[in-house]
Amino acid sequence: MEKFKRKVFYLGGFDPRGVRFYHQLYRDQAVRHGALTGEAISVGGRQAGAAGSAVSATWAVDNEAAGVSTDYEYLRWEDLVGKVWIRNPGALALRAARAYAGHALKMDFWRMRRLRKGPVITILYPPILAVLIPLLLALVPALILSLVLPFWAGALVGIALSAFLSGRILNKLVVPWLLRFMTYHGALAAQGPGDALDARLDAFAGRITQELDGDWDEVQLVTHSAGTILGMRLMRRLIALRGGVLPDHFVMVGLGQVVPVIGLRRDAHWYHDDLRALADKAFRYVDISSPPDGAAYYNVNPFLLVADRYAARVDMLSPRFHLFYEQENYHGGWSNKYEAHFDYLRVGDRLSPLDFISLTAGRRTVDDAVAAFRTIP
Repeated sequence: MEKFKRKVFYLGGFDPRGVRFYHQLYRDQAVRHGALTGEAISVGGRQAGAAGSAVSATWAVDNEAAGVSTDYEYLRWEDLVGKVWIRNPGALALRAARAYAGHALKMDFWRMRRLRKGPVITILYPPILAVLIPLLLALVPALILSLVLPFWAGALVGIALSAFLSGRILNKLVVPWLLRFMTYHGALAAQGPGDALDARLDAFAGRITQELDGDWDEVQLVTHSAGTILGMRLMRRLIALRGGVLPDHFVMVGLGQVVPVIGLRRDAHWYHDDLRALADKAFRYVDISSPPDGAAYYNVNPFLLVADRYAARVDMLSPRFHLFYEQENYHGGWSNKYEAHFDYLRVGDRLSPLDFISLTAGRRTVDDAVAAFRTIP
């Protein structure tokens, strides 16, 4: 069997954990995939990318049984995330309050609600819970204890209890992560990416350009979460470097797409320009976003946020995770929002043509995987 050669570029989301975490996640999911298929997938160690370790890291993926060889390149920007990752709770509260004031003034929430109601709730509940939960945890014990103790004593107990429990409950509900996400993207919308991030995107575009004419049967640009936002700016650069034309074996894949977080900010003129520049460009784009994922914009075509028509060949799909997970392993409910947003990178209890390992290490092209997925009742 002739070897199928694939090049994958992966651009992840707003996450300071970086390449070590995602390399191990890929290894773990390759093992799960092998257990379901009988195809032992070898995942090599991390190496510095061709443009240097600050730009990317690579690892080899070999699916010998399927006759597939994948060169996987992780596009790095976790160092830039780390510089803006707010760790102090007080600083986070202050900066989040300013960011949400900006969102209230500049975000087109009415249009967002018409597109998808879930993300509106996901955006709005963190600041509400960040205030209510500590307040209730302090006030309720204080009022109850005031029946038998002086109010000041009950208040001290309530404050101590709130300080002890609030962080744990808020973390369980993913409130701090969402506050950081919205704070960063509020600044990104208003101020633009800045020199450092733009330079990194230029480096990413250069790397992809170098590989497009290589000996590959398929070249994928896979973006996830906040990476789907930056992926559009990256695509504009990539297409410009290629003189407006991309090869037929190139495909962009968006997982858990969140483009409207910036695309619906009225002041994000720089980003609207990016989307408009892409709307009349012909390339292959597959969007895989889950309706129960409250952070993702299922069936929202990013190009139609700024244009009436588009030239790309687009598929908008739900991964239908409920078909591929046992009920006890399915990441549903409020307390699982963070995990649900990472199921795009996992393998379920049953094999899906669109699971991450099947897409990046399987024999099917993305087009073939989409076609196979559409046959599932």
